[in-house]
Amino acid sequence: MSAETQTVNLILPMPPSANRYWRVDRRGFTFVSPEAKKYKQAVADMADAGVLIYSEISVTLKVFRPQRSGDLDNKLKCLIDAMQGVVFANDGQIVEIHAYRYEDKHRPRVEVEVKVLGLC
Repeated sequence: MSAETQTVNLILPMPPSANRYWRVDRRGFTFVSPEAKKYKQAVADMADAGVLIYSEISVTLKVFRPQRSGDLDNKLKCLIDAMQGVVFANDGQIVEIHAYRYEDKHRPRVEVEVKVLGLC
């Protein structure tokens, strides 16, 4: 993130479905699935922001899905969870979310913009 722009831009792969991101064990405890851990590691490797943001932020997500199926909101929590601790410290810092859905069967992806709104 540059000091001038106070913005982080990323192009990430499509996240797993929320239905496959979290799992519940026999005792009723929720945990992150192995597939989700792999995705979170891929996001961390791609982001390599160097410095965590601790200020209030706005997040814009442009989801280019490979086919006309799946809900947009199903992807949002997974994406935000994967960026937490990598781009920003905690999802409680998010005060604005803008999300858009598009189709691109040849190049599915998520274009992310995280913008700092205030300085701590």
